[in-house]
Amino acid sequence: MLDGHGAVLQCTASVLDLTGHAVEEVRGRRMADLATVPGPWNGPLDVAPGKSLEVRTSLRHRDGTPIEVDAEVLSLPEGSRARFLVCAVPSALGRRPTEDQALLRALFNQNRIGLVVHDTDLRTTRVNLDPRYFGVPEVPGDSTFPQDTRLGEILVPEDAEAIEEKLRQVLESGEALVDWEHSARRRIAPHQERTVSLSAFRLQDAHGRVIGVAAVLTETTEQYLARRRLALLHAAAARLGQTLDITRNSEELARILVPEFADLACVDLVETMFRGQEPGAFTPGTPLRRVAVNSADGSWPAEVYQRGETVRVREEESENLREGRTVLVPDMAAWRKRMVTDPERLRLLFPEVATSGLFVPLHARGHVLGVLGLWRDGRRVPFARGDVPLAEEIASRAALSVENARRYTSELRTVESLQRSLLPPAGVELSAAETAGTYVPAGTAAGVGGCWYDVIPLSSARVAFVIGDVAGHGLEATATMGRLRTAVQTLADLDLAPEELLTHLDDLVIRLSTTEPQANGGEGSVVGATCLYSVYDPVTGRCAMASAGHPPPVLTSAGGATRCVDLRPGPALGLGGMPFEPVELHLAPGGVLAFYTNELVAHGGGDCSHGQLRRLSEGLENAVAAGGPPTEVGRAVLDHVLTEPPADDVALLVAKVRALPDDATASWRFMADPTIVAQARDLATAQLTAWGMEELVFTTELIVSELVTNAIRYAGPPIGLRLIRDKTLICEVSDPSQTQPHLRRARLTDEGGRGLFLIAQIAHRWGSRYTPSGKTIWTEQSLTGAL
Repeated sequence: MLDGHGAVLQCTASVLDLTGHAVEEVRGRRMADLATVPGPWNGPLDVAPGKSLEVRTSLRHRDGTPIEVDAEVLSLPEGSRARFLVCAVPSALGRRPTEDQALLRALFNQNRIGLVVHDTDLRTTRVNLDPRYFGVPEVPGDSTFPQDTRLGEILVPEDAEAIEEKLRQVLESGEALVDWEHSARRRIAPHQERTVSLSAFRLQDAHGRVIGVAAVLTETTEQYLARRRLALLHAAAARLGQTLDITRNSEELARILVPEFADLACVDLVETMFRGQEPGAFTPGTPLRRVAVNSADGSWPAEVYQRGETVRVREEESENLREGRTVLVPDMAAWRKRMVTDPERLRLLFPEVATSGLFVPLHARGHVLGVLGLWRDGRRVPFARGDVPLAEEIASRAALSVENARRYTSELRTVESLQRSLLPPAGVELSAAETAGTYVPAGTAAGVGGCWYDVIPLSSARVAFVIGDVAGHGLEATATMGRLRTAVQTLADLDLAPEELLTHLDDLVIRLSTTEPQANGGEGSVVGATCLYSVYDPVTGRCAMASAGHPPPVLTSAGGATRCVDLRPGPALGLGGMPFEPVELHLAPGGVLAFYTNELVAHGGGDCSHGQLRRLSEGLENAVAAGGPPTEVGRAVLDHVLTEPPADDVALLVAKVRALPDDATASWRFMADPTIVAQARDLATAQLTAWGMEELVFTTELIVSELVTNAIRYAGPPIGLRLIRDKTLICEVSDPSQTQPHLRRARLTDEGGRGLFLIAQIAHRWGSRYTPSGKTIWTEQSLTGAL
């Protein structure tokens, strides 16, 4: 309080905060002395009675710092010593009420950011935007927003309920809501998509009582749609094409679109796709398989086609899809009235809950692969023209993934078919053995490689067991395997010993490697292939084998003991440098040999007591003990060893050996004397008579005469004759000469040279083979082919 001369009569204790002086120090001093700049108190204060004067001045603090203040000078009634009342606050604090008022005016006057005030019952009390923005009808002569309006009167019920629930939480908890985005469709346009970002905070009066909630909103429809589009496109790019399986790609497409884009989705693909074939022309009646379905509530409608069922489109639908046009149906009810419907079309196009639909062709590389069907129910905005580009772009990505999967399926089937066509029958039954071969392809085309096995009948009732593997994968490896298998069959026809056959095969591989670029470690390289060749003789029980880089077989004897054959593999084919060491063993009838590729025992090393090889031995022993045929033995071994799908292809050959009965063979040895020819004929005739084969006596006598005579003339002693009664009659003549006989056509003037030609005419098959002591010429006669 100041007197009429501007001197301080009294002041509040807060003067200490402004000036640094206590009340006692300020009392009696002139106001002009406390101020640093001239003011109205430097002279007589000119303030009319009952009026006030606003002044901005600066006070001097005790430490010399000027303090800027806003002051208001009030004139007091006359008759007292105190003539003026000065109220002063720091200028920074004095501006806040003004700024608050200016902020409120600016918020309610602008029209870019919505500001809505609700009372505690969530009725609208104040709004800054035009009522038409909210869809409220404008009252003639009154452009203000109607008071006490509820959100349910402005927005569609589901959107209004969701927003009111959030505002109610703000009222009850006092925790502000920040940037919550939600649909806010207006009642006057329920099918128009509209999204807002909402922030809300609780309002309290000066006494802390809750008086309502204020909401700040901005429309984010365009941003929301753009984000949703980008999110769906990103999901499609990230999730489609991750597998080369047609069905899984289709299922992933349906999962991407539901519920983010649609409430129901199905994928129908042309049936031929699943066989790896081209889809062909998309004509009316083309069969499609419903390969994937998905619904927002997890339940696919029962009244439409189910997953796995065959779908056939009609003329109208096929024409649109064939031309690549997307069919947009914003109102399913109206479309149903316009279209001629029947039970099949209803099951195809009209789920009961659907209110709008979108049918997008899956088009890739010039072919229509199928159709993507999408539906929305009445709880969301119907499909509109703006949804078509997004659906088409995602469908295009999906179609390319499905087409890639189809091509992969085609390639895989081609490779597998070629692989299987190059293998012998799964089961072979011979006099020497009963065999069962199994080929297990890997789960991918890269895993289909060059594993093979073979069972080759040889002369004199013998049999060759072959197993091998080509380095690399895919079609080239399979083709290389076929070439090697053919080469082994050709060399086997020469009746070579196992180590000699592998030596010739190794030379062939080396020659091929010098002429083929792929042999330098590429896919299907012939260099590095492995092969194991084994020959079993059911007459003697002798089994000889050699290996070029291939693991030795597992043997289970007739008594039940199981062991790995003690065979040291030589180098793989084409590497050269080391001879192939053979091993010979005697097999009793009923013994089982299991030949396998490395992939079956990849971690077993070479010891039957370790890893997968031990599991194979255990499985073989148990399966043989169970007494099943080789087919069941092979299946049991694979089930025991392969606990999961193999990463590479696997081959297994199981052979159960047999022996010919003792009375099925007869053999004699002769000196090189021409008189023994008649003796040899007589012995053969007697044996055939004992066997009941009198119908073959004449031809057999002729064969024996010619072969024994040639042996006496060109080879010398000792001369061996053996007859074997099998599915054919086998006649063998052995001599110590290494010279192979040659079939030729004798001239009319020649006295000899017709023997082999005559034998070739009357025998079913004939040939010769080298033996450790010379050679053996053999013939086979059909038991029903007697002259």
